[in-house]
Amino acid sequence: MDRVLRLAGQRAVVVFSRSSCCMCHTVKRLLAELGVDPAVHELDEDPKGKDMERALAKMLGRTPPLPAVFIGGNLIGSTDKIMSLHLAGKLVPLLHDAGALWL
Repeated sequence: MDRVLRLAGQRAVVVFSRSSCCMCHTVKRLLAELGVDPAVHELDEDPKGKDMERALAKMLGRTPPLPAVFIGGNLIGSTDKIMSLHLAGKLVPLLHDAGALWL
């Protein structure tokens, strides 16, 4: 869990993902279209990925836990939470406040 939290605090937006996950791709694509350049950690390509995935499952209280999105060092959630924030018009202000967007 320490590694997840350390990585999550290194950039304004951090996405823990799996390279073959369609929901992960959707969230990464949304963020890119909004102009965000998140740090993306593909857990299936990381030797400690399984440990980080277990830690994220514990933090989110769900499996599978991916994608897991952190904004401003805070765990926001998975696809459903990101899409809900976006549809409610709350995602862009959150990204702006975290320093992930300049405009």
